[in-house]
Amino acid sequence: MCAGLKPLRLQRKGFLVCPRTKSVQKGGENVPTPKKYQEVEEITELLKGSSLTILTNYRGLSVAQLQSFRKNLRENGGSFRVVKNTLTGIAADNAEMSEIREFLEGPTAIVTSGEDLVGPAKTTREMVRTSRILEIKAGILEGSLVSAAEVERLATLPSREELLAKVVGGLNAPLAGMVGVLSGPIRSLAYVLQARASQLEEGGGS
Repeated sequence: MCAGLKPLRLQRKGFLVCPRTKSVQKGGENVPTPKKYQEVEEITELLKGSSLTILTNYRGLSVAQLQSFRKNLRENGGSFRVVKNTLTGIAADNAEMSEIREFLEGPTAIVTSGEDLVGPAKTTREMVRTSRILEIKAGILEGSLVSAAEVERLATLPSREELLAKVVGGLNAPLAGMVGVLSGPIRSLAYVLQARASQLEEGGGS
């Protein structure tokens, strides 16, 4: 069916995606959809490459609000992309993040981050607060599913710039106290941030 290559299965729909031909098959018949195949690949790479991915419901946001949100995310190391649930489901399977499928209902857009995952989290939380429209469905932190509440708590941690400022000023970031009130992946992140701050402090003193 796919010239000897293992097809990517579109679960629940009976479709197969062929890597070489970049087409979708159903019942052995090819349905050329190179654009959709490319979109699946792009979303897969976004999911794999993002330290933090936030699934959001953007229904009701105006064009101006979306443009402003995108701009603020870019300035804080993040990005925003409106996605199709079916294609994102395939991408999630490819990235071994199938657990997010239950949140792929209704309008969906994903916020992704680079090395500084706190900046995009803060920006998203602020948009939720000011717009009273944007909703956080769930998040993926370093490959692990986290709830909307945990994404909100992540946004309360110091940003990369704030940590660096504390280190440069000779101060220890007060993350130890935070660890006791955080849980799951968020708690692990606090330990990581504390360790990174210590490394930067030691490097600056050598």
